[in-house]
Amino acid sequence: MFELNLPNLLTVIRILLVPVLVAALLQEAGPGESLAAAVFAVASFTDALDGWIARRQKKVSTFGKLMDPLADKLLVTAALVSLVSLQRLSAWVAMVIIAREFAVTGLRQLAMEHGEVIPASIWGKVKTVAQVAMVLLLITVDGSPTWLDVFVWLTTAITVVSGADYFFGFRSLVQARLRGEPQS
Repeated sequence: MFELNLPNLLTVIRILLVPVLVAALLQEAGPGESLAAAVFAVASFTDALDGWIARRQKKVSTFGKLMDPLADKLLVTAALVSLVSLQRLSAWVAMVIIAREFAVTGLRQLAMEHGEVIPASIWGKVKTVAQVAMVLLLITVDGSPTWLDVFVWLTTAITVVSGADYFFGFRSLVQARLRGEPQS
């Protein structure tokens, strides 16, 4: 059941901003890039804000646990696919990032089905900040300066390391369970 509270409302707003982002990015004339950057920045901010509010006000809900990560994936995937369409991002970079996002989400879901929680790691948080910065830079910077190419490569590497970190964490959980050790 959808509980109407501020964190869940922010998640729904983030989902509703996805088509606005895509439309702004793909429009051929006018202030599309500025609007797209603003929409992406606001949507990214709601991601941090809804989680913070939910934990602080003890408003964590089943809807939020399911829809918050989905909203994040929709936002990032829509931005990356649009940037590939605009030839501002290589398709392989988008696919690496999107594949990591869905693989880790699936892994977390699998762990949850077994009563385990894989919390966000420091690598996951660094990855999120890097991806948000990368998308904003790809929207707002004209051309493809070398420093931006390096930042895209760095973000991709952080994304891969973050994904590996989650998989090794999951592996440790499974091994501990097989040995009968208490879970942390």
